[in-house]
Amino acid sequence: MQYDKLVPPYKTKSVERIRLLPREERIRRLDGAGLNPFLLNSEDVFIDLLTDSGTSAMSDDQWAGIMRGDESYAGSASFLKLATAVKEIMGFDYILPTHQGRGAEHVLDKLLIKEGQIVPGNLHFDTTKAHIENRGGMAVDCTVQEAYDIKNPYPFKGNLDVLRLEDLIHKDPDRVAYILITVTCNTGGGHPVSMENIKAVAGIARRYNLLLFFDAARYAENAYFIKTREEGYKDKSIRSIVMEMMSYVDGCLMSGKKDALVNIGGFLAFKERDLYQRLSPICVLMEGFPTYGGMSGRAMEAMAVGLYEGVEEEYLQYRTGQVEYLAREIERLGIPIMKPSGGHAVYIDAASFLPHIPPNELPGQALVIETYIEGGVRGVEIGTLLAGRDPRSGENLHPRLELFRLAIPRRVYSREHLDYVVECIRHVYQRRNKIRGLKFAYEAPILRHFQSTFRWA
Repeated sequence: MQYDKLVPPYKTKSVERIRLLPREERIRRLDGAGLNPFLLNSEDVFIDLLTDSGTSAMSDDQWAGIMRGDESYAGSASFLKLATAVKEIMGFDYILPTHQGRGAEHVLDKLLIKEGQIVPGNLHFDTTKAHIENRGGMAVDCTVQEAYDIKNPYPFKGNLDVLRLEDLIHKDPDRVAYILITVTCNTGGGHPVSMENIKAVAGIARRYNLLLFFDAARYAENAYFIKTREEGYKDKSIRSIVMEMMSYVDGCLMSGKKDALVNIGGFLAFKERDLYQRLSPICVLMEGFPTYGGMSGRAMEAMAVGLYEGVEEEYLQYRTGQVEYLAREIERLGIPIMKPSGGHAVYIDAASFLPHIPPNELPGQALVIETYIEGGVRGVEIGTLLAGRDPRSGENLHPRLELFRLAIPRRVYSREHLDYVVECIRHVYQRRNKIRGLKFAYEAPILRHFQSTFRWA
């Protein structure tokens, strides 16, 4: 019997109660949060699709690991388990634990980026871009053009345009701090990068003697898409595909809050001892001693277990199947979505959903707000609000994609929850012509989508 990708490969052992507030109360609480769902309390939300980061449900083996955590300051046994997991799954010999992915970005960028340097990559996420800019660098997007076509079914929209990348580097190799490949590409719809493209980018990095890193937060989902979408990989195991992926890069930055199935934690991992030794003092200063970094022993235990569980094929089949199901059901309503479906979220084309709202009035954020009002469902905008302002002109940056993201936490929600989300989106779509745009009431100076407040335009 063929495995049904929509039958969970696990059973529920513990539950958390959720409650749908009355519509009037939802509106009141949203007003109190300045029309920014980031500023709502979790108890205000019924179905929370704000992010897949740190929202996973942990397994019984992970909870058992929590009890076994070794909290020794130096030489923790839990660190050794984490290091062993990283070695066996990714092939890296050296790791530095950090409190989460942005801690890894902070440590790496402090060493590698000098004022005026660039970091080419594929649609850098907001915190990645902010860390690069904080060091005086600039994130340069080299994503393939297919990524910007919502309807194009191209299977690897996370790929880098290798011709553009090489042309950019060739002009001034010394200006390049390092190359970063995000797998999967969150800002671009959760889409994967092909093995062929990874190899090509690695070849360019070697020719110019440049360091190449993965932002590996969703590396396992990327490996699953290589297996199911790329010729020559359908008979290979997820573990072998991951090992091949990692063989082409010098190291990775990892948020364990995604594919490692934990609620907090991350790490840097490297092939070479030299890079580890150069970064260790920065880790001690910014995060903590190299055998715990920004993590407790119990958190490292849970992450070690989660790394193994996150590359199980049955789990990944169900995980991506949930996203595919939600995408398909929303598209059946005639609502434009990013195609094909990605690994962790469904991305609705907010610009097409609300064509009467101009970009400066933040159509993606308006859709976020209306979806919460409709049914207590919390998502997030990936568009003009997230993009921020041009530091020279002060004008809003207008990305080519104006999206509303519904990110599905791992091992948390059932098909019935997703059906509820579809029904909620359907009602919003039916009254879309009445939805208004937004203006800033308060605009936060950095990463503004997290803490800004709004008023109706």
